[in-house]
Parts: sequence; C-alpha cells; structure tokens
Amino acid sequence: MGYQLELRHFTYFLAVAEELHFRKAAEKLFISQPGLSRQIKQMEGILQVQLFVRDKKKVILTPAGHYLKGQAEAIFHQINEAKRQLQLIGEGDKGEIRIGFLGSAMQSVIPNLLLSLKDKYPNIKTSLEERSNMAQVEAVLKDELDIGFVRLSRVPKALGMTTVYRDTFSLVLPENYPMLTRNFEGMHQFANDDFILFSKEYSPFYFETIMSICSDAGFVPKVSHKTVHAHTIFKLVENNMGIAIVPTALKSGFQMRVKFIELRNIDQRALLSAIWKKDNPNPVLKNCMDLLLK
Repeated sequence: MGYQLELRHFTYFLAVAEELHFRKAAEKLFISQPGLSRQIKQMEGILQVQLFVRDKKKVILTPAGHYLKGQAEAIFHQINEAKRQLQLIGEGDKGEIRIGFLGSAMQSVIPNLLLSLKDKYPNIKTSLEERSNMAQVEAVLKDELDIGFVRLSRVPKALGMTTVYRDTFSLVLPENYPMLTRNFEGMHQFANDDFILFSKEYSPFYFETIMSICSDAGFVPKVSHKTVHAHTIFKLVENNMGIAIVPTALKSGFQMRVKFIELRNIDQRALLSAIWKKDNPNPVLKNCMDLLLK
C-alpha cells in the first residue's frame, strides 16, 4: 500500500524535532509513543531518507532532518499567515501590514504613510514595531514584518530596498556650548570634542557615514559614548558629555537644552530606506508600497 505525505506527518516530525524525545513529543501531541514512532518511520519511508538517529539514550536530527525542520517551520508559518489574512478578510477587513521602523522614521515618513493608508484603505490594519536595522532585516526575511524602515547601504538579495526619505545631518551641541551657532564654519572646529553616536552594531551605515563626515573635516572623532536611542544621545549632550551628529529629522519631538546646526554644505545625507521581501505573499504590501512611493 502506498502512502503520501500529509500535513500530520510534518506536525509529528516537528514535535519530535523540537523535543528530541519521542515520549515527550507523543504527550505533546496526545497520541501514543508507538503510534508516533510509526508515523515518523512512515514519513522516512515516503521520503526515503533517515530523519533521526535514535538509541536508548538520545534522539538527534540527521543533516536531512535539520534541513526538513527549517522547511517544515516555513510551511507552517505560511499556513498560519494565510489563516491570519483570511480571518481579517472574513471580519470585513482587507488585511494587515506589519511595519518595522527606526525612531527617526516616526518623525515624518511613517505618520504620513499611516494617514494615507487610513484615508485610502480604512479597513487595513497596521501594527508597528521599533527595531534595529539588522533586527528588521531578519524579521522581514522571516515574514514577521512586511516592511521595514532602515538606514543601510545594502540588504540580502531576497529583499527589495528603495530610498524613501533623504535628510541632512545636524550637529547637536549643549545649549551652553561656548560657540554661537552663527560662528559655525565647519566640522573642523570640533576635532577636539568628544562625540556621542548611535552604536555601529545598531546602525553600521550611520556610524560609517559619521566617520566619513569627520574624516572629510580632517580628523577622527573621539567617541565617548554609544547608544541605540536618540533620547539618550540628546540627554548626554544636554549634560555636556559630548556632542553628536544626527539626522535632522530627529530635531523634532525632543524638548531638551540642546542646539542644532544643520550641516547643509556636506555631501553626506541621511538616507532612510524601505525594505520588503520580494516574494512576500501579503496582498496589502503592494497597496502600501504604492502609497509610500507616491
């Protein structure tokens, strides 16, 4: 008698792959251990490959088993995503868009996008998650986010990327810094100051850009503090712990004792890009991108 792979086979396989213990996996599935063992053997027979190495002491995945575990997880993720979208459609909505973002994107780009979505597609639900650049890339690749807003120079080939906002940089100084803003001549005037930056791990493209701004002015900045939050940067500057260079968009939304000097006459610009997975099946994504690119 011939057998075909069914969804239950993948359910049983994943339970064993996660537990690496047949009795525990059987209890999790509410079936007997012998019955689970038969299902796994049947699956191995259909695929003509061994998925587990098992003896009296332990159960481990074979290389084929490791590969199938990743594929099975992706299959169930797609099924759950389809169920989620169908439930939204069934409720009278047209779907949901999950958006990742950096704090600076919240100053203008995302509010404008949300308003446009609400105006043109009032039944689309949105969810927002603030994440670092690389965390957004990983989440978009895993279909945990539909679109991300990042400051990166490149992304994996599976992702699309387009610049959606081109901003200047601004120098941030304590309010009592011993130089009037009208006396600003160039970044070379700050070669001896301590700098506070977003960490390289949080935003490598930003970090390297700031390094190039200072390099063009003839010096390597002395970095005294690194952080992942704009509020922390401004608070440190306010308390005379150093100076900073940030995208000008971050000037809005913070009421602190600091002053800004927009660096209009440098070549570098703070680029904010949208990223998305090219084969993302979410039907809402295209509508969102159309609004964003307009």
